[in-house]
Amino acid sequence: MSLSIARSELILGGQKSGKSRRAEGLARDWLAQSSAHRAVLLATAQPWDDEMRERIARHQADRAERVPGMVTVEEPLDLAGALCRHSTAQTLVVVDCLTLWLTNWTMPVGDSMEKFKPNQPLSHDWKAQLALFLGAIKCSPGPVVLVGNEIGLGVIPLGREVRAFVDALGLLNQQAAQTCQRVTLMAAGLPLSLKDS
Repeated sequence: MSLSIARSELILGGQKSGKSRRAEGLARDWLAQSSAHRAVLLATAQPWDDEMRERIARHQADRAERVPGMVTVEEPLDLAGALCRHSTAQTLVVVDCLTLWLTNWTMPVGDSMEKFKPNQPLSHDWKAQLALFLGAIKCSPGPVVLVGNEIGLGVIPLGREVRAFVDALGLLNQQAAQTCQRVTLMAAGLPLSLKDS
């Protein structure tokens, strides 16, 4: 069964809820609709340790098998610029995931921000980056699929920094949901429609 593709969709859920698989299904169906269609994945994960390197490699292998026509572009910070560069009327762009993007901005590991040297100067202001990204989604000529975690359903975490991150992610998800035409919550591999306008 083919999935309906919205102009923009935010897919939220917990770990292993089926978020990425739904996004891949949308990309696969988009590619099947026309030989002129393309699909690009903007991957925000960074391989900071052995476990993360293994996880990324496993995701890449699984994705290549499930959606062989999708191109992967690694972009840990400048999602607005990457979306503007890769979005066309014939290209579906998947961003996976917003949670790691926020992590990269608010809790950078080592000197990751200093090593980042894009073509254009990048503001180190998270709120400015978020505004640019939300604007890029609205202006995108082709469909955009965002993947993010919903982590605010559990107990209130210990530690000021962790609570601040949960709050920031909740606000990011709210703003992305307001921007997107469709919002889907995934649980146990099943989609629940929260918004479809």
